Amino acid sequence: MIIVIAATTTSEKLSFMNKGTNTLRGKELLRRAAEVGLIAAIAFSAVGKICASPDAAGATGTPGATRGNDKGNSLTPPAQGSIPVAFLLSEGAVMIDFSGPWEVFQDVMIPGRADHPFRLYTVAETTHPIHASGGMSIIPDYNLQNAPAPKVIVIPAQSEPTAAMLDWIRKSTKNTDVTMSVCTGAFVLAKTGLLSGKAATTYHGAFVSFATQFPDINLKRGARFVEDGNLATAGGLSSGIDLALRVVERYYGREVAQKTAYNLEYQGQGWMDRNSNQIYATTPVSTAEHPLCPVCQMDVDPATAPKSVFKGKTYYFCSEDDKKTFDAAPDKFVDAGKQL
Repeated sequence: MIIVIAATTTSEKLSFMNKGTNTLRGKELLRRAAEVGLIAAIAFSAVGKICASPDAAGATGTPGATRGNDKGNSLTPPAQGSIPVAFLLSEGAVMIDFSGPWEVFQDVMIPGRADHPFRLYTVAETTHPIHASGGMSIIPDYNLQNAPAPKVIVIPAQSEPTAAMLDWIRKSTKNTDVTMSVCTGAFVLAKTGLLSGKAATTYHGAFVSFATQFPDINLKRGARFVEDGNLATAGGLSSGIDLALRVVERYYGREVAQKTAYNLEYQGQGWMDRNSNQIYATTPVSTAEHPLCPVCQMDVDPATAPKSVFKGKTYYFCSEDDKKTFDAAPDKFVDAGKQL
C-alpha cells in the first residue's frame, strides 16, 4: 500500500482543485519563512546569479516589461485584480499536464502585493465528478455555461472533446491572452481549427498522429513549447510546467518567474529555451529487434502486440486502437514516419 501525504488541507469533498485550500500550501509557508529571513537571503542570492546570465539580459521583473530576445512578446496584467486562468478538463485528464501549470500559477508572488496574481479554476462540460489519470476524482468548479471569462486557458491531454467544449474554446480564445495546450491537449486545440496555418508542438510519441491528422499545422519537433499569437502548445507532460513559467515571465518578467521556479525547487531551464526538446527532434527508427508502433512511436513487444501487414512489411502496435487507426490509412502513417 502506498500513502501519499500532500501539504494541503483535506475535506470530505476530495478535489485537489479546491478554491479555498490552494492558497495556503506553498505561499504562506514561504511568506512566513521569508519574514524571519530564512528563505529570502538564499532565494535572492541564487536569483541574482541566474539573472546575471546572458539569457536574462533585459529582464526587469516589471509587469509587462520587454525581456531578452522576446521584445514585444510581453503581456500586460490587469491594473487591478487577478488574472483568471481556466483549466479545461474532461475524463482522463492527465494529472501532471494540468497540476504542473496549476502549481506554477498558484505559487507566483509579486513583491509588495498581498493578493494572488492568478485566479485559478476548473471548467468542464458539467460539474459532475470526473476522473483524471490514475483515478483521482475531481469536482469541476464551473460548467461551460457559467465559467468566468478566462484570460488564460490550460488544455491538458484528455478524452475526445465534445462539440460544446470545442465551441467554448473558440469563443473564449477570442479574448484570451494565452490559450495553451499541454501534451496531446494539442489535439483538442487543433480540432477547434484555431491552429490551422500556425506552428505547434505536442507529445513526442504523438508526432506522427498529429502530422497525419493536421497536415495544415506546422509541427515543431524538438520544441519544448511553441507560441503563435495568443496560442501556445507545450510538449509532453512536464513541458507544461515550462510553458506556465514562460507565461508568468511574459506577464511579470523573468525575475518573478525565476523566483517562482526557485521556490518550486524546479531546476528545469526549458522555459527559457523553447527549443530545448531537441532530443525528440530525431525520429526513432523501428527495427526488427526493437520494433516501434507506427502510430505512437512507442516500444512494442512483437510476442504479444497486435500486428498488420502492409506492402509485405509487418507492423506492430501498442493497442488494438492504434492498429485500427493504422489500418484505416496505412499510407499516411508510413509516409508521415518517413517525412518526420
